[in-house]
Amino acid sequence: MANQAESLRILAIHAHPDDIEIQCAGTLARLKNLGCHITIATMTAGDCGSAEMGPVEIANVRRAEAKKAADMLGADYMCLEFRDLSIVIDQDSRQRVTEAVRKARPDIVITAPPVDYMSDHEMTSRLVRDACFGASAPNYTTHQFQPAPPTEKIPHLYYVDPIEGCDYFGNPIEPQFIIDISETFDLKINMLACHESQRAWLRKQHGLDEYLDGTERWSAARGEKIGAAYGEAFVQHCGHPYPSSNLLLQLLEK
Repeated sequence: MANQAESLRILAIHAHPDDIEIQCAGTLARLKNLGCHITIATMTAGDCGSAEMGPVEIANVRRAEAKKAADMLGADYMCLEFRDLSIVIDQDSRQRVTEAVRKARPDIVITAPPVDYMSDHEMTSRLVRDACFGASAPNYTTHQFQPAPPTEKIPHLYYVDPIEGCDYFGNPIEPQFIIDISETFDLKINMLACHESQRAWLRKQHGLDEYLDGTERWSAARGEKIGAAYGEAFVQHCGHPYPSSNLLLQLLEK
């Protein structure tokens, strides 16, 4: 499996800078250790993520923070330049995300869950699902600058946990499987710590001052379910005609 991993390409795409770090950076680090090529993508640059800076200024800060975190992993980083709270399902959005999938050419895609606490996450999930399907269709044109060719196949698609593992009503959403990230947890936390602007934002907007501690508690709770110090949970999209073999688990199960 290690030899196979060296040829595999992984795309982790979520709504905002720091979402990937909170939800699946430990898993990405394990894949990187196997030799996989990793691309991290954010739909937005986080232009609403400040109570002090304007949208252009904070977006510049948050792009730089996301790039710094990706560099720690040895991953590529790209931003699709949507605006916060403005991700919608329409043709332009679908074309933009499809182009990102074609450029990354992934074997595995990891993205936001279909049900989560805010619309940007849910719209990202739907757009990425559609893009994974459409990326391999030769007659689907993205009308983007210097478009990439269609992909050869539909990638394996996985959803991360919703925040705190719950639906809108606080009911737990059970994952299909949990990856042990005990060995890569320190890197995950160091990547998350790159997003310094968000600690100030969460204190101001949500009254929270536990950016790193909260992530550690949730990772420990997921890890406990599999007898590990820390874990990250996933659900695989197995509907027709997406691949149903669990490649992610096969690569990382011990």
